[in-house]
Amino acid sequence: MVELIHTGAEKSTASEPTRLCFGIRRNPRFLVIGAGQRGTAYASAVGREGLPAIIVSIADPIIAKRNSFGRKYIWKDGAPREDQSFDSWQQFLKYEKSRREAEAAGEKVYPGVDGIIVCTQDQTHKGILQAFGQLRLHVLCEKPIATTLQDCQDIYVSLGGAKSPNKIFSTGHVLRYSPHNMLLRKLLLEDRAIRELVSIEHTEPTDLGEPAHMPSLVSSVGNLSVFTKRRKPEAAGNATNCFSCPHEQHCDWSAKKMYIEKLYDEGHKDFPVCVVVPDIEEITVKAGTEYGRTVLTQILSSDYNASTPRATIESRQWYGRCVWESDNDVLDDQIVSLTWDDDFRSVNGKKLPDRGPKTAVFHMVAFTEAQCERRGKISGTKGEIQYNSKEIRVYKFDKFLQPEAAKIFTPPKAGGGHGGGDGGLMNGFSKAMEAVINGELSVVQAQAKYVGCTLKEAFMSHAMVFAAEEARLQRKIVDWQDWWAKLEQRLVSQ
Repeated sequence: MVELIHTGAEKSTASEPTRLCFGIRRNPRFLVIGAGQRGTAYASAVGREGLPAIIVSIADPIIAKRNSFGRKYIWKDGAPREDQSFDSWQQFLKYEKSRREAEAAGEKVYPGVDGIIVCTQDQTHKGILQAFGQLRLHVLCEKPIATTLQDCQDIYVSLGGAKSPNKIFSTGHVLRYSPHNMLLRKLLLEDRAIRELVSIEHTEPTDLGEPAHMPSLVSSVGNLSVFTKRRKPEAAGNATNCFSCPHEQHCDWSAKKMYIEKLYDEGHKDFPVCVVVPDIEEITVKAGTEYGRTVLTQILSSDYNASTPRATIESRQWYGRCVWESDNDVLDDQIVSLTWDDDFRSVNGKKLPDRGPKTAVFHMVAFTEAQCERRGKISGTKGEIQYNSKEIRVYKFDKFLQPEAAKIFTPPKAGGGHGGGDGGLMNGFSKAMEAVINGELSVVQAQAKYVGCTLKEAFMSHAMVFAAEEARLQRKIVDWQDWWAKLEQRLVSQ
């Protein structure tokens, strides 16, 4: 029997798709909320990597971004249908409720979406996820899930919390899914190339796969060292934007130099230029390079003044903003330490290996030549692994004084951002949904097989960040298990 893929390109009643043939199969259908760089990254992965997914709707308040996104990934050369283009997620929510009512009444409607991909500003995630909870859709939410612990808690509870999940959930921890880190994880946890893991030293953010048991202690130190108002050059005066700054020509951090002179003028239109103008490639193809430069300059030179309401300033991105006038509070140098106790307990009568004491040190640094070039060292009881963004070196202690005996692993190169992680994440999320909506796996099974972590584990990873920040601000060491137990008690009461 030939298995057909139902695409939902036409209106139908609720029962008509199932009458097309026995054994019908369909790919999951997505609404993308936010047509910026992250939404584009996930949408582009669908076509580039032939993923089992259909991008069917886009919601974004900026019409140029929305239309550019739609032409690339949804309606192509035609005009958008009623179910494809929305100026806000609220507008889509209203449409979808009406569509479901019409469908229940037996009217012909376009098929709905199975999942949402949330790629809006971090502080908007809570409102979106809580509002969409009533629709019971699968969710991929860009990281962080939220910017406060309370908002993370509220989202966790609204999505079902510790209850048995009924929908797939994934968050934008793209580096979990890069070929590099998937190989590193395999070497550590499946091949046990250096036997039991003892310590990790890591520079630049990445997910290496958690050791097998909960950490006991969390500590953090760090500072926002450079981009503070007190360090602003006197020559810059009261300027809040690089394009109106008298010091711009002498400034190492000029947005004009970085985005236009060093990148755009040299032919670079991908990241980070495409973050400022998502449709920059399309603009230059249609209107020329000089016009593209004008558009980029207009956006970068957009500024505010003393009369601009604070809420307005905080509500949008200012890509040409003076780095010393920014309200950014993200540290430019930070060290986080995690400690695991010796824990050789049996679980259900089974002894688990590799649960000895461990330490992990994470160093985030902004001021480095090797931007986004992650590197680190992992020590084990039988050997050592050193890695960077290009290769992984495994040295066994039984090869003492034989450095040439070390094995070098070169992960396959993948397209897309984050070393293939963007596509890897979208691939896992799509396949998990595909398995669920076609009745092949339960949500729990698909979540484990394709996403690799649960909603609770995603929430715990965020919670640990807030525990580390509490440790830094209060100059203390946090007892993680006690901290987490108290948080769980608060969750129960919500």
